[in-house]
Amino acid sequence: MEGARVAARGDHRSSVARYPGVVFEVTDETFERDVLECDVPVVLDFWAPWCGPCRAVEPILQQLEAETHGKVEFAKLNIDENPLTAARYDVLSIPTAILFDGGEARATVIGARPRSHYEHALAEVLPAA
Repeated sequence: MEGARVAARGDHRSSVARYPGVVFEVTDETFERDVLECDVPVVLDFWAPWCGPCRAVEPILQQLEAETHGKVEFAKLNIDENPLTAARYDVLSIPTAILFDGGEARATVIGARPRSHYEHALAEVLPAA
């Protein structure tokens, strides 16, 4: 993962990442616990280290995590190292971000899209401010 703004996930029951703007990593083994069983919505970014558009999306997700800290979690799953979860959700192109809420996939953003696409997906699960 590029940069230092990625953390290993701790106790998912805390409902928030350790620091605003920090995106945590998920694996095939931790997906159910860290995403499906999370107390708050989770945006899961499917990515790979060789993917240039994935790196372009990273700052957008970090900014949104900082702005929604405590209301939404942001996570990354490296598809090269964790192909099972990507296959389970038919991720055929990266970056792909799937918004999970209550254990269900609620919205999907495929490709390197402007921030507004991610904000629209978040509006599906967050009450208007």
